Amino acid sequence: MSQSPSLHQLQEPNPFLRRHLGPDAQEQQAMLDALGVASRSELIEQTVPPGIRFNRPLDLPPALDEQAALARLVGHAAQNQLWTSLIGMGYHATITPTVILRNVLENPGWYTAYTPYQPEIAQGRLEALLNYQQMVIDLTGLALANASLLDEATAAAEAMAMARRVARSKSNAFFADEHCHPQTLSVLKTRAEGFGFDLIIDSVDNLAKHKVFGALLQYPDTHGEVRDLRPLIDQLHAQQALACVAADILSLVVLTPPGELGADVVLGSTQRFGVPMGYGGPHAAYFACRDDYKRAMPGRIIGVSRDARGNTALRMALQTREQHIRREKANSNICTAQVLLANIAGFYAVYHGPEGLQRIAQRVHRLTFILAAGLEAKGIKRLNQHFFDTLTLDVGGTQAAIIESAEAARINLRILGRGHLGVSLDETCNEATVLKLLDIFLGVDHGLDIATLDQQALLEGIPGALMRRTPILGHPVFNLHHSETEMLRYLKQLENKDLALNQSMIPLGSCTMKLNASSEMIPITWPEFALPHPFAPAAQVQGYKAMIDELESWLCAITGFDAICMQPNSGAQGEYAGLMAITRYHRSRHQPGRTLCLIPSSAHGTNPASAQMAGMEVVIVECDEDGNVDLDDLKAKARAAGERLSCLMVTYPSTHGVYEEGIREICEVVHQHGGQVYMDGANLNAQVGLARPADIGADVSHMNLHKTFCIPHGGGGPGMGPIGIRAHLKPFVASHPVVPVPGLEPTNSAVSAAPWGSASILPISWMYIAMMGPQLADASEVAILSANYLASQLRDAFPVLYRGRNQRVAHECIFDLRPLKALTGITEEDVAKRLMDYGFHAPTMSFPVPGTLMVEPTESESKAELDRFVEAMLAIRAEIAQVQEGNWPAEDNPLKHAPHTLADVLAPWDRPYSIEQGIAPSAHARQHKYWPAVNRVDNVYGDRNLFCACVPVEAYR
Repeated sequence: MSQSPSLHQLQEPNPFLRRHLGPDAQEQQAMLDALGVASRSELIEQTVPPGIRFNRPLDLPPALDEQAALARLVGHAAQNQLWTSLIGMGYHATITPTVILRNVLENPGWYTAYTPYQPEIAQGRLEALLNYQQMVIDLTGLALANASLLDEATAAAEAMAMARRVARSKSNAFFADEHCHPQTLSVLKTRAEGFGFDLIIDSVDNLAKHKVFGALLQYPDTHGEVRDLRPLIDQLHAQQALACVAADILSLVVLTPPGELGADVVLGSTQRFGVPMGYGGPHAAYFACRDDYKRAMPGRIIGVSRDARGNTALRMALQTREQHIRREKANSNICTAQVLLANIAGFYAVYHGPEGLQRIAQRVHRLTFILAAGLEAKGIKRLNQHFFDTLTLDVGGTQAAIIESAEAARINLRILGRGHLGVSLDETCNEATVLKLLDIFLGVDHGLDIATLDQQALLEGIPGALMRRTPILGHPVFNLHHSETEMLRYLKQLENKDLALNQSMIPLGSCTMKLNASSEMIPITWPEFALPHPFAPAAQVQGYKAMIDELESWLCAITGFDAICMQPNSGAQGEYAGLMAITRYHRSRHQPGRTLCLIPSSAHGTNPASAQMAGMEVVIVECDEDGNVDLDDLKAKARAAGERLSCLMVTYPSTHGVYEEGIREICEVVHQHGGQVYMDGANLNAQVGLARPADIGADVSHMNLHKTFCIPHGGGGPGMGPIGIRAHLKPFVASHPVVPVPGLEPTNSAVSAAPWGSASILPISWMYIAMMGPQLADASEVAILSANYLASQLRDAFPVLYRGRNQRVAHECIFDLRPLKALTGITEEDVAKRLMDYGFHAPTMSFPVPGTLMVEPTESESKAELDRFVEAMLAIRAEIAQVQEGNWPAEDNPLKHAPHTLADVLAPWDRPYSIEQGIAPSAHARQHKYWPAVNRVDNVYGDRNLFCACVPVEAYR
């Protein structure tokens, strides 16, 4: 009789590991056999240079299973206290409609998609973003809006930079109203420092005294005042300067839009349109401008084009990949947006419609009006004459008692000093909230009655001249989906048009589209993480502090750095934050002339764009024929730079998909000449547990938590790009004016609006590391195994452009299609579009080398899925052979007509290949057909006929 296994044997040491890794042990062995190696460790020895290997386990706590990790995080969450925060300052409580919460925010069909570079398989979220742009256009009164920016403060900084690019004024000064939100002013200071602008922060009453190229005005301002901006805007236009207005999105439902007041740029946050405060983010900032400035606008813009059949099709317009093309001349370093959050805000407007939004805005204003009337009746002085939702009050010597009463009621007010308090109401407030506030400010025996106050019309909250008269949201999309049934089906219809990770592998090189596990995602909508205000008192967010402190310590153990700055809320923002820390470090050593940045030619396009924003001169270092940094060229350029050398920006493993043997020497050369090394963390997924950036020689590096550490891409955002720094750079990283970072100079200005960036998505990375523990190294090893397996299986059909030691690649590889293009006319784009017919998202096209496809399978894809991709690529190679041999015409074949749609099937078929060959070229496609919503999109037409608002319904008929 066989003995049953013991309890110890039945206990899995790391149960999450096998859920996260795609190939099981048997599949991994089959892949290793195909590579001719006996084990993963042998493959790693062949692949990773021995001089950089981290030959010991990561110093992380043992892995927890999913339930234990969630239970541990529940403990942290329980330390966050849920008070009513009426602090305002650009952050407001809101109600996320549950149909949107369940079917968008918590739906992998929306949150696991990538930036819509391949529009044929992204029409759903492109339509959602176009709705968002239309909403912003309507509310701001300007002609053009982008598809979102990182946060309001970043949007203000981008407006300043754009004003400099387009204004005719010769001034080098930018004016900011002293009553803008303090976090916005802080980010403006940082940007002005990098660009070398003179930033003037003063009262708007003094605007006429200054010669400027632009100005930022707040509407309503941070203290709630609603003023007519027309005289100020006229003053700016008189000196050929741009008028930029930061506006509260909900207030624009009832206020005259800034565009009608003459503003050139309008920006702000859409957070209060259904996106939880989340202790600071992520939130989508909106940005609108005059049509004249469309080619200078930062960020991504969704435009309307047509497909190969002439049908309406959407796409990213204009500067879709401007960082890769224009590099240091790009409008901005922002290569993504906050798509998931912009979509939620847009859907909020779709679901509520114009009447629903007006009801919400008018109700918030009416509650504020009633509160103001009650306080005024009892003699409390209001400092802002007019208001939408915010009152600033002079309570004199009663301030401490009022704060104490508010704390007893678990309400956070804005404490302004000098006996002043602020209170901002929102859509979650009701009559009970106002009554409680009257009790707090006046004492419980005030005798005021809400109904009586409501009948009074003595106050003028919004001046008559500033009441909105222009209708909003007239497009049918905002007027058809107000029942939950209709909204649910609309969301599902859009989702079905898109291809996300819940349908197939997304093998995008340099993007790390790995599993976003459900257990990692669940905590982000817990109220304890979703609801806190970013400026809530520290005592109320001890759970956040404990979670962030723990995550920072884990990231230090993984990277070898001494400290982490968690503020940057995208990878590009991390680059910028790191470069500004380097700049401040050099200045502290009395070496302000160190402003030259060396960047390899293979670098991601955001690198030179970020360097330019940090006030650096970019010098390109060439790569050799093997794709490595040319050491001789580096040495010569470092020597020539001399005391002007600020830093080197280098990606490791390189963007060419190989571990450069000379990386330590590269770092040493830069250090010898007094420079710092910035390591771009785009490819950290091939380092974790195998090597550490700080050990290799990096002084600072950003970590893409939305790649390596499992935060999903959201269809093009959110992301998080915290930076790891060596001890000597720590004093120079970003702080925050409202919540200063301990241990830093209080003068250190911010790079993002919130102290910890997009804090509410940090639990995702916390969960991932907690559940993987030291076995994070297994993820890196399997990612490398999968990439080498694909390279070996496809090398005879598509040559691998670059290889490292022992002919191995890192976690991604580049297939060179240029020889085939020369022979047949079939391009990398044709192959990318044809993969859609096989049910795949295309790999990264023409980056970092034109005419190539870069593939990154990640550790999360099973061997079966990898083999399906191999099968598809080999079938496509056979199709190319048909063209090569003359069996199919060069312009009339499945590759040139790809992707195929239902419209192709319904139209007369007169092609030299069968319908089945076109539509369902594989067994998988026949069983699980994914239909692209449109045929190949005409990019040139879309840019020549730029249209970036909602399309009339007739266009789809």
